[in-house]
Amino acid sequence: MLIIKSDDEVLYEKLQDRNLARQYELLTNFIEIGLLKGPHSVDKYSLYALNHAATAGISQMAGRFRQEPIYIGNSDHKPPRYDEVPDHIDRMFSFLYENWDEADAYQLAGYALWRLNWIHPFIEGNGRTSRALSYYLLCVKIGNLLPGDQTVPERIRENRAPYYQALRETDAAWDDGHLDLESISKYLASLVKAQILDG
Repeated sequence: MLIIKSDDEVLYEKLQDRNLARQYELLTNFIEIGLLKGPHSVDKYSLYALNHAATAGISQMAGRFRQEPIYIGNSDHKPPRYDEVPDHIDRMFSFLYENWDEADAYQLAGYALWRLNWIHPFIEGNGRTSRALSYYLLCVKIGNLLPGDQTVPERIRENRAPYYQALRETDAAWDDGHLDLESISKYLASLVKAQILDG
């Protein structure tokens, strides 16, 4: 079952809003499990579920990795081939697990936010899924569900320009042959601070 925006824009937007609410409920469950069991409780199956929750009814491939090339609107970034997606996802989780003790919450969450967008594993909802994973990592690494009425993912959606800028800066460093998470880490730290202060 699927509706596209041109079928009925009002219904499409309503479904997106409902999906985001469902995704946040699921994400809260995952965070509570992660706080109890540790970072290894999140995996590719968690991504499938988060993506499915965010795109059900608006994407035929909700919750499944893409099986075809994909292009990102006005971006210069060309995501990896679809047959490389599973390996990139495994490497992303390996990085997160291996760096859990040494990296801070903003570095881990920033890496996930950037890397999942870079991989672009789904047909639809990559941004929503990467923001959810990033928020999971922030909360679990910090050690609790963050207080505040407007969450980090909501703040990103509300003002996307700094988000895109941080992704571009991290992309540029990666294209130059190194991983530099400073820009995206500082960006997330500012959003967490704003969320807590507004709570």
